[in-house]
Amino acid sequence: MDRDGLLLTQIAFNNQTFEEVSLQETDLSHKEFSECAFNKCDFSGSNFSGTIFSDCTFTGCNLANIKVEGCGFRGVNFTGCKLIGVVFIKINKLLLDWGFQKCKIALCNFSGLSIKHSRFTDCVIQGTDFVNVDLSGATFSGCDLENSTFRNANLEKASFVGSWNYYVDPTQNKVKQAKFAYPEVLALLAPFGIKIE
Repeated sequence: MDRDGLLLTQIAFNNQTFEEVSLQETDLSHKEFSECAFNKCDFSGSNFSGTIFSDCTFTGCNLANIKVEGCGFRGVNFTGCKLIGVVFIKINKLLLDWGFQKCKIALCNFSGLSIKHSRFTDCVIQGTDFVNVDLSGATFSGCDLENSTFRNANLEKASFVGSWNYYVDPTQNKVKQAKFAYPEVLALLAPFGIKIE
């Protein structure tokens, strides 16, 4: 049986590598993956509801419009992946731990989550919602945050050093001890209508 068929029939996977699997709009719910690697796989539109990923890596994968209700991400790293239109609001919030590197994250919704110490490095994060979210201690490094929304978010001790195009209203977010770099930090003054010369 090929890897595609194995993913459809088996429930639990441990220490396995999946290369160039193409399963768009497929029901992959209620499975368990531990220490697995997914390389150049296309899961766009697939259903991962109730599935648990522990210590897994996704590299160069298409995860656009995946369904993740009740899905768990524990020690998961995404590198060079495409995540578009993913609603993370109802994911499994226990032991949530993940990192994103060189990913395209667009039109996603992380609202209402506690994702402290999450790591976003060299990502394009556009049109994405971070509303009522706990991002304390999180890192946004080298990220383009154009049209992404931060509102009623806990950004204490978060770092935006090296990122740009962000709009963070300090009257609507907690920014104590958050780190920003010049000149992008001037965007924090935008809500006050101040002219800087």
